[in-house]
Amino acid sequence: MASHPRPTSPYMLGQVYRVQLTSFASFLHRVTGVFLALGIFALVYWLAAAATSGEAFDQAQAIAGSIIGRTALFLWTGAFFYHLLNGIRHLAWDAGWGFSLPAAYRTGWSVLIGSGVLTLVAWALGYWARGNV
Repeated sequence: MASHPRPTSPYMLGQVYRVQLTSFASFLHRVTGVFLALGIFALVYWLAAAATSGEAFDQAQAIAGSIIGRTALFLWTGAFFYHLLNGIRHLAWDAGWGFSLPAAYRTGWSVLIGSGVLTLVAWALGYWARGNV
């Protein structure tokens, strides 16, 4: 019985593997889902602090208002919009639309660009609503 050599990945062959948009979008969808789930703990902490006392809420607001807190909130907003738009893309796939490679790339770029734009718009509107303009 002759054995056939098993295929190896391009990286194993010493070649450089170029990440495809479709695989990157799939990976990022999973990462943003985890990040959103972890962010719920911060939201629950903030809500619990608001329900507890003024001092606890002030401490939670100080954390959220710090550079690290604002950066995490900005990334969480971006993760939300990416996960939302890519989820809509997945629903379209479930309906049988967008399986061709050109459509997959077009919708993939649309999701990436759209989530960036929506994140910036949401933060700009929040900044404007606070009267900081």
